[in-house]
Amino acid sequence: MEDLSQKLRQYIKIGTPAERRIAKYFSEHLNELPFETASSVADRLELSPMTVGRFLRSLGYHGLDGIKVHLKENVSPVTSHLPNILERLQKDASEGQPLATQIAEQVEMLQHIYNLAGQSQWREAVAAILSSSHVFIAAQPGLAGIGRHFRDRLTFARDQVLFLDGVNGSYIELFGEPSEDGLLVIIDSPSFVSSRLLARSARRAGCKVLLVTGQFTEWAHEFANITLSLPPQRANSRENLAALMSLLEYLASGVIQAAGEAAEIRTRRIEELQGMFAHAPLR
Repeated sequence: MEDLSQKLRQYIKIGTPAERRIAKYFSEHLNELPFETASSVADRLELSPMTVGRFLRSLGYHGLDGIKVHLKENVSPVTSHLPNILERLQKDASEGQPLATQIAEQVEMLQHIYNLAGQSQWREAVAAILSSSHVFIAAQPGLAGIGRHFRDRLTFARDQVLFLDGVNGSYIELFGEPSEDGLLVIIDSPSFVSSRLLARSARRAGCKVLLVTGQFTEWAHEFANITLSLPPQRANSRENLAALMSLLEYLASGVIQAAGEAAEIRTRRIEELQGMFAHAPLR
């Protein structure tokens, strides 16, 4: 990547007028080149495609596809750019730029989850999900999509994972038969008015409770065995959805990683089954 950047800087200094224009455009739009063609670059710069083609050959590439392959194979690690990115983000956010402010909030949220992942309750949550005989996941109807996605992700690590939508009003799947070695994961939210009652009932039925909730849920330690707290909620996000989705995704990834070889075997089997049934003809 550095060799390409160096060549472009050289052409910007000593190239012909057309070469300087192309080199400057390439240098300023490297991230956008995978979506370009020689013709589109030529149109933008009001040059002929042949001129762009000659310039690419002078760089050592047979067309724009060659430079795309180079960019793909020489992607620098994100961590190498992180300090500069964060510094610019902080500056733009302090200047009141809306997008920068939103992204800065997302960075803070991810930092909260990263710190949480290093704490004992995170490890306890991963271990409980893997070791319980059954895993039940419950959420209010508005978060059913998130709950089902979390269920689907956990199935890459283990069997017997069930999402409870509560539509029948009874949660019979959980309470129909004793499940003393079961785990109930409650995805809490301000709209889930029955979450406290559900947690208490599950505990009384002999089921462990993993509660994913806000930091100020007063009843959490009374009725939950394990609590994973979301970062502080923003005023414009009633359900704290971004934080909730991120926490559950990283938790599922942690479970899959902890499952190790068993998850790898299971993933290959899932892919085989998907290949078998995805295009099966209807009868």
